[in-house]
Amino acid sequence: MPERNPETDVIDFRAAEQLLDARDPRGAVKLLDSVIAAHPENTAARLLRARAFFAAAQLRPAELEFELVLEREPDNAFAHFALARTFERSGNPERATRHFRLAAALDPKPEYLRAARFDERDRRGDGPHS
Repeated sequence: MPERNPETDVIDFRAAEQLLDARDPRGAVKLLDSVIAAHPENTAARLLRARAFFAAAQLRPAELEFELVLEREPDNAFAHFALARTFERSGNPERATRHFRLAAALDPKPEYLRAARFDERDRRGDGPHS
């Protein structure tokens, strides 16, 4: 196996992005495993690997990876949103709602706000104005 160096890791990271875009999440995970082994603190690589796990329907590994990213970057709105999607897909709507709302609070993108469904709680009479 060729010796790893920072340039190799950057090439593998970029190739993993392209594989994920080309709908080959398992190939992306394989490349990212070596990058993360060499640089376990690299949050961008971990976030990309979490996305690849999610795309490959490997929900538990995706959940663990998104949670690790959030331990390091608790204000990462995308990671909260993606973790919420992971919980939603694995049948855990309560945990999904919590992270959708955190994502929307951190970054009020329309997509995050829709997913957070703040207005539904108010319509049911559970909101602060009921």
